[in-house]
Amino acid sequence: MSKQKDLNLEKYKISKYRYRELKYFCLQYDEKKQRLAALRGLGAVTYSSEPHGSGISDPTAAKAERTQQLANDIELIEQTVMEVDAANYDSLFANVTATNLPYEYLSPACGRRQFYEDRRKFFYLLDKKLSE
Repeated sequence: MSKQKDLNLEKYKISKYRYRELKYFCLQYDEKKQRLAALRGLGAVTYSSEPHGSGISDPTAAKAERTQQLANDIELIEQTVMEVDAANYDSLFANVTATNLPYEYLSPACGRRQFYEDRRKFFYLLDKKLSE
């Protein structure tokens, strides 16, 4: 576990464990983008006349479902950041995704206190959207 402190989201009724779940969901952003790109690439499916499994399989549909889920996760993160503060999109996005840069290394158009309040609001909105 990293030495970073957990964000206090008691104001939003989000436990530290749920916060960690949301945080790690966002930290997988780059991985999700890579997996999505790989799934959208050309892939060969081999068929054989040998029966296997339940006999009911649709690899194309399974790939489409995985692709759609990854695309939805990526869009959810991006749109939630945009919803919180469009003016600070780049800074907030960099902070909550895999780059995980602290405020001191970013150049947001707001002060530190406002930036971290926006970050709390981001996790609150993300929690609401994922719980729907």
